[in-house]
Amino acid sequence: MQVPSILQGESRTRLLQGIAIGAVASMVIGFSWGGWVTGGTADKIADERANTAVLAALTPICVEKFLQNSDAKANLAVLQKISSNWEQGQYLEKGGWATPPGGTSSDYQLARACAEKLVQAKTTAQ
Repeated sequence: MQVPSILQGESRTRLLQGIAIGAVASMVIGFSWGGWVTGGTADKIADERANTAVLAALTPICVEKFLQNSDAKANLAVLQKISSNWEQGQYLEKGGWATPPGGTSSDYQLARACAEKLVQAKTTAQ
């Protein structure tokens, strides 16, 4: 049986080079412009999106807990006087408003998001 000419001598070398270059080009294009990601990157993106979704769901609960407190107006005035978002978050953590339902400790990211919503709500109400 005779081997096709493309698989003999210099033709075979060119064929293998073309396959290698095509594979490398496909990977570069796929990862650069095609939106391909590694498994680790996909996990990281999924974790970030899940955390964002949980934070978005729990923030209104935190705001409601804060506003249902008997001293809500006084606490809101104190919160307004605090200049940094970081310190506002600490204030909500210490007050216990940033504890997720069923949780035992405060969540700092929730506290900061809650403080931001409370300050925005007060600013738009004025």
